[in-house]
Amino acid sequence: MPEGDTIFRSARTLKAALAGRTVTSFRTVLAHLARVDVDSPLTGRTVDDVVASGKHILIHFSGDLILRTHMRMHGTWHLYRPGERWKQPGRDMRMVIATDAFEAVAFRVPVAELRTAATLERDDVIQSLGPDLLDDNADLDEAVARLHALGGVPLGDALLNQRAVAGLGNVFKSEICFAANLSPLAPVGSLDEATLMRVLAIARRQLRANVPDARAAALTTWNGGRRTTGRSHPAEALWVYGRAGRPCRRCATPIALIKQGPDARLTYYCPVCQHLRG
Repeated sequence: MPEGDTIFRSARTLKAALAGRTVTSFRTVLAHLARVDVDSPLTGRTVDDVVASGKHILIHFSGDLILRTHMRMHGTWHLYRPGERWKQPGRDMRMVIATDAFEAVAFRVPVAELRTAATLERDDVIQSLGPDLLDDNADLDEAVARLHALGGVPLGDALLNQRAVAGLGNVFKSEICFAANLSPLAPVGSLDEATLMRVLAIARRQLRANVPDARAAALTTWNGGRRTTGRSHPAEALWVYGRAGRPCRRCATPIALIKQGPDARLTYYCPVCQHLRG
């Protein structure tokens, strides 16, 4: 599933390609978007901005229209020059936003809605999001308070709660807990504020390490895999995620794998390095 770093990179690239340009055509196979487009056509509008909000991408068009998308497990945005061959099959296309210079194609995106500023302001999905760690102005004290308020929820599950802190997903959950030397099973309410602030500092550092500099990124896609160890080789890029049964990079204990939460999300951890707290 795309996590906050992936969404941030996608939004930034879409903004670089589309912002300030006029929409020359809009196509979609999603009936609810097509209905809105009939009454409030996107064609002829200017793309004013593209921003990431947690795991959501918000594309702002002139005339007070906002497209909200969520990638879920398999959704992606691609950019192509006009006439360029797509790298995904046409059957997976959900919408195409075309300008004179680029086509932004959403493949397998399951959540897409057109909103106005007023309806977005009332959208609980967006308004209930916790602080986004890739936002330089994120209120980390608020994020700590929201996490602590979850009480008996295990830390691994709490970090995935988008109402507490926005943007983290399954890979970062495991990697953050390891880097903090905390068990993903520890009740989040048992951790003091200083510990939770340290967890968020690690989370922010890991997320930012996976967002390349805007000037270097330009309009290229991210070619490297997700990294948390600081090492570039793919086999050495992560501390624990996907490494069940393999030796811990610190103590050589076999990495454990459990399923957590109502969705049975996979969690990887070292039973020795990550002692149970609380």
